[in-house]
Amino acid sequence: MITDPRSIDIEPLDFLVIAPHPDDAELGMGGTIAKMIDVGMRVGVLDLTSGEPTPHGSESIRQAETASATEALRLTWRGNAGLTNRKLQATLEARELLASFFRMLRPRWLFAPYWMDAHPDHVAATELVEAARFWAKLSKTDMPGDRFHPERIYYYFCIHLRLAVQPGWIVDISDHWDQKIASVMAYESQFITGRPTEPPTMIDRVRDDAAYWGKLINRRFGEPFATKEPLAIDSLRDLI
Repeated sequence: MITDPRSIDIEPLDFLVIAPHPDDAELGMGGTIAKMIDVGMRVGVLDLTSGEPTPHGSESIRQAETASATEALRLTWRGNAGLTNRKLQATLEARELLASFFRMLRPRWLFAPYWMDAHPDHVAATELVEAARFWAKLSKTDMPGDRFHPERIYYYFCIHLRLAVQPGWIVDISDHWDQKIASVMAYESQFITGRPTEPPTMIDRVRDDAAYWGKLINRRFGEPFATKEPLAIDSLRDLI
């Protein structure tokens, strides 16, 4: 599914998750997405590429898997920018396209991949998000929609490097773990087909990572996030 930003006609989103490939949003913050939707927030995911080619996938398989993951999380909106997997670059054309999505979706917050990663597509995606956030507020332009500037960019962890990262905060996703793992397992061609069946499997590693982050906040499961800009809160009562 490729969405033309000019065709979008929905109420503004509370936040938009930008994913280099289908499955990155689910891996990095599927539990948080489900949790925020449960409290009434409007959440969208914009996949930048189809994620193909992969060893066990195809365009049609990935589209069906993405639809299943979207249903598991009950997303408000999902689209695909139609950029090229394995060749994602922060070009001016891609920047304008992404800024157009921001102007039409009008999300209060953006979520992008953590800025350090071994996968070049992830690094390019984050550079694109940061530049397009600025471009979305430009005047005297051919981009659709009114000028718009998302308030904040936050960063989720879906990294290919073995980094000992220090997150800015961790979200308790214990009550939404089942939705997260269902959304991840929807991508059978990526995480189950052709993968080793002896533990720890890929799914085991996703669970173990979530349990590790949960342990750090004395909860069963968690998801970590980072920010480059100061994080504002209304009350210390919101901390756990």
